[in-house]
Amino acid sequence: MKKPMEKHLTLREKILENIRDAIISGSLKAGSRVSEPELADRYGISRTPIREALRQLESEGYLTVIPRRGAVVSEFSQKDVEDFYAIKSILEGYAARQACSRLTEKELDKLQANNNRLRLLADQNDIKSFFKLHNDFHDMFIKAADNERLRELITSVVTRFQRLRFTSLSLPGRMMVSVLEHEKIIEAFRRRDAESAETLVRKNAEYGGRVLLDGGISASQRAELQIDI
Repeated sequence: MKKPMEKHLTLREKILENIRDAIISGSLKAGSRVSEPELADRYGISRTPIREALRQLESEGYLTVIPRRGAVVSEFSQKDVEDFYAIKSILEGYAARQACSRLTEKELDKLQANNNRLRLLADQNDIKSFFKLHNDFHDMFIKAADNERLRELITSVVTRFQRLRFTSLSLPGRMMVSVLEHEKIIEAFRRRDAESAETLVRKNAEYGGRVLLDGGISASQRAELQIDI
């Protein structure tokens, strides 16, 4: 019998990571069933932390719970992808416009420090750390917009489609493209150019959806963006 982990939180995070990785890598394909009993047996624990992990993954869009069938890997259509990134671009673009005049010099410096770190992580191809820090970058200017209802709405939408965002950033060259896009956004914020900030943030979101639908970044796009991968 496998030795149970002492802390449920630690184990829950491990289960989350393992299932996420399996879905993103394709080991668990869309429509595949994720069994509570099998996971409980594998980790040598009760079903409670398993159930908590599956609920979290459902909230992030990785799984769908179907009555009498249990949890299965979610399927996203082309329209799902198009609709999500369209909504994300509008909401985050508006947040950027509102944040432009409110961001302090200290906050702008934090955005720059964040993006400098993202560049290093992109060079190291550390997608997991990159994804977390990338979320922090966006949350900084969304929070600066000083509209809590807007922030809650963006969080709700984005959380539901975490899988799409992670997959998009995982595509070859995509992390560095994001870093370059962030540099332009920071420059617009420093100029207090609200229109440019909104446009750039919207393009950033739209591009994330486009490369996901296209299956990656083409050689010509890489050349245009001067990305060496």
